[in-house]
Amino acid sequence: MLREAAAAFPDTVALVEGSAEPAARRRWTYVELLRDAERAAAALAQRFAPGERVAVWAPNLPEWVVLEFALGLAGLTLVTVNPAYRPAELRYVLDQSGAAGIFLVPEFRSPMAAYLEEVRGDLPALREVVLFPEWEQFLASAPVHVVLPEVRPDDIAQIQYTSGTTGFPKGAELHHRGLTNNARFYGGLIGLQRGSVLVNPMPLFHTAGCGMGVLGAVQHGATHVPVVAFDPALVLELVESESADFLGAVPTMLIAMLDHPSRAARDLSSLRVTVSGGSPVPAELVRRVEAELGVTFTIVFGTTECSPLVTQTRLDDEPDVRAETLGRPLPQTEVKIADPGTGEPVAPGQLGELCARGYNVMHGYHRDDAATAAAIDADGWYHTGDLASMDARGYLRIEGRLKDMIIRGGENIYPKEIEDALFDHPAVAEVAVVGIPDETWGEVVAAFVRAAPGATVTADDLRAWCRDRLAAYKTPVRWEVVDAFPLTPSGKIQKFVLREQLTASVQ
Repeated sequence: MLREAAAAFPDTVALVEGSAEPAARRRWTYVELLRDAERAAAALAQRFAPGERVAVWAPNLPEWVVLEFALGLAGLTLVTVNPAYRPAELRYVLDQSGAAGIFLVPEFRSPMAAYLEEVRGDLPALREVVLFPEWEQFLASAPVHVVLPEVRPDDIAQIQYTSGTTGFPKGAELHHRGLTNNARFYGGLIGLQRGSVLVNPMPLFHTAGCGMGVLGAVQHGATHVPVVAFDPALVLELVESESADFLGAVPTMLIAMLDHPSRAARDLSSLRVTVSGGSPVPAELVRRVEAELGVTFTIVFGTTECSPLVTQTRLDDEPDVRAETLGRPLPQTEVKIADPGTGEPVAPGQLGELCARGYNVMHGYHRDDAATAAAIDADGWYHTGDLASMDARGYLRIEGRLKDMIIRGGENIYPKEIEDALFDHPAVAEVAVVGIPDETWGEVVAAFVRAAPGATVTADDLRAWCRDRLAAYKTPVRWEVVDAFPLTPSGKIQKFVLREQLTASVQ
């Protein structure tokens, strides 16, 4: 893929370092990106055998992108590692993946090299450690002539650890065929082309960062600007200085950028398309982004296990469809809304579990046959665990997670309905709804709310707002006003953490 891009767009800028110093930002054309990736692949081939796993533990450095291609060229499997991990989490991922090597920065918001040294004695498979400050020496170690292995479409390209909104992560084995085609379809549907500039604050250790962002840009000859680490002021500056026409970000990032005091001083007129997903995208946020930034908003839905995308709204969909649905399935992807009990398809408009099947589904969870069998059935359907409906035209809507559904006195309550109602309140910036145990009802509804900048919210006001819009049994009985939410590295609210905190406080 990279070789084809270098041949087709040799002098187009492929990669820009999304750092805080505009004058110091490094740039690679497609020819230069291929040159560095092939040199890195040759150096890797001296250290590792095809099929071995190599971890990358760093923020969104340009070298991360080079290494992603180099590992693919060398027939190795990239293990993505969240730079926020602490020693126990790092040990788990490196041990569970059987990583033979790791590339890392010595420090990023924590002493990462020291953390690795702390756990290295527990990792007998780990034999190679390369620090990114030694990158040039690593490239210089590459032999002049080396024969790289043949890499097949179904070879495992990456092991991505699920983001853990419900507990301990599992390693999804993603193959070249799934990642490249999924990113190609995505890039085409948002209109990426030669000369497009995509600012990408999504972490590269996530499928949205190194899949949709890196691989989508390359296949369409676009310029990719991975943001070293998310900061709303930096992203706004990059959009202006790089004349970006595409921006991808999770809802929490978009809210932070919209509310940032520097936004008014930035010229964001180059932006044409904003993409979001990874967690529920409130319809009101879509409408606000389109109105305030003058862009077309597209929502994507997927899971790590699907490389990652399953559905996407199209740029020419009606405004209400773009705001209120997850769009239609991507090309070459089957979607079924299944009765959780029987597995059979439900009628259009009815709720069921969203299942996906196609080229994009992972091989399975690394070294976890039981979890793989629970996730992918005998007919090849991957069970997402999401409650969804599909209308007669093929547009999907998500109502929440099967595990998040609240059952109050026999009544099924879907948190998303309540969250959407509360998000419409002008004083509410973010909201998360969970169920907590109750002796009388089994479960009752609790809401966590973060107020918009400069606004205040009270339980009485929010309760009255809900009662005007929802049945009494759906109205939260417990209200918590918070300054921030516990988030996964990809920006999803960790509801299980909120539920555990609240449950512990009432016991």
